[in-house]
Amino acid sequence: MEASKDINRLLDIMAALRQPETGCPWDIVQTFETIKPYTIEEAYEVADAIERKDPDDLCEELGDLLLQVVFHARIAEEEGLFTFGDVVEAITRKMIRRHPHVFARSDAETPEAVKAQWDTIKQQEKAERLARRAARGSAADPDTGYLGSVQRSFPALTEALKLQERAAKIGFDWSEAAPILDKIEEEIDELREALAENRPDKVKDELGDLIFALVNIGRHVGAEPEQALRGTNTKFRNRFNYIETSLEASGETLEAASLERMEELWQAAKLIQRQIG
Repeated sequence: MEASKDINRLLDIMAALRQPETGCPWDIVQTFETIKPYTIEEAYEVADAIERKDPDDLCEELGDLLLQVVFHARIAEEEGLFTFGDVVEAITRKMIRRHPHVFARSDAETPEAVKAQWDTIKQQEKAERLARRAARGSAADPDTGYLGSVQRSFPALTEALKLQERAAKIGFDWSEAAPILDKIEEEIDELREALAENRPDKVKDELGDLIFALVNIGRHVGAEPEQALRGTNTKFRNRFNYIETSLEASGETLEAASLERMEELWQAAKLIQRQIG
């Protein structure tokens, strides 16, 4: 079998990998649950390639992510649930429906109007989905109410951001960023108290409150928290790499270096980063 730009070749490959008698022993035993972590990981690797502005890696990582879609669809087809074609049909139907300003008649001519129209259609789709579930006796969504549309499956930072954005739409929000700083200081004090009391459960709870407040101020000042943290992660990587390479250049090792020595090099790395940009 040879590589091809035809999606059907990828579908054939996955079918062959899952073939009980002649397929791959690892692929055959996988389930929705076992490959779910890989699906999430591949999505993050796509994001990483975008941040690194590496088109070659982006092309490869998009392929890896597409493979996850094909993998899930193949398992579903084997279980008689749906096929890859059903997945494609569902998303094409959804995109056509959500873009009446492109594929039908609509008065939405600005980005704001399109966003409002999109939200309205999403709510209609949710109501229809719940009706279908009720008709076939399925359980309703575990989360109902105004915040029910925010998925728990999002990464925690993203879920926090979307919960806040959703609540803000009906006025449950700070009017400006400054009071959130007071809230952050309040959460820090409560975290200090929990640490002083040596209560791990309370520390965990207060830490969550602090992070939630930090997400909130990021939203108010236009600093998307996930991207802000990723920027800091990159900064940490670069500074730590400076420590490592500097130690190696002087014949030292990370394991043998004292905290004071590493802190000295950390501060040097910070100074270099500030001078660069």
